[in-house]
Amino acid sequence: MSRRRHSLIAALLLAAGCAGAAGASAQAAPPTPPLAADGKALFMKNCAACHQAGGRGIPGAFPALAGNAFVQGRAGEVAAVLLKGRGGMPDFSASLSDRDIAAVLSFVRSNWGNTGAPLAEAEVLAQRDALQVDHYNNGQMSNKH
Repeated sequence: MSRRRHSLIAALLLAAGCAGAAGASAQAAPPTPPLAADGKALFMKNCAACHQAGGRGIPGAFPALAGNAFVQGRAGEVAAVLLKGRGGMPDFSASLSDRDIAAVLSFVRSNWGNTGAPLAEAEVLAQRDALQVDHYNNGQMSNKH
């Protein structure tokens, strides 16, 4: 066998091995959808101090989100809470975009035993319009939180 042919076969075997390894690693750990990862991060930043990292809340002060029927219920009603506030909870209409609200609610509705359907950004926008809440403006300064 010629040296050139031997080098070509070795290169092909090496390339096939790398492609197989890349395919195996891609199948072993599928990437997390960006919206889901964002939802968890947004929850930890904006909600966990009161509702706790595990969604259990603080009895008598902040309701549990884990296993909460309201949280798993009608998406528009749940979005309204973040857009308008409720009880002692502030509204997040000026500090979170519609995409962010959809992401955090989708995270809450699908964790800690919750089985609610995810929300789309368009659903949050529709609820924002129905409640006559100003549209999110990324450049707007807010002192609500």
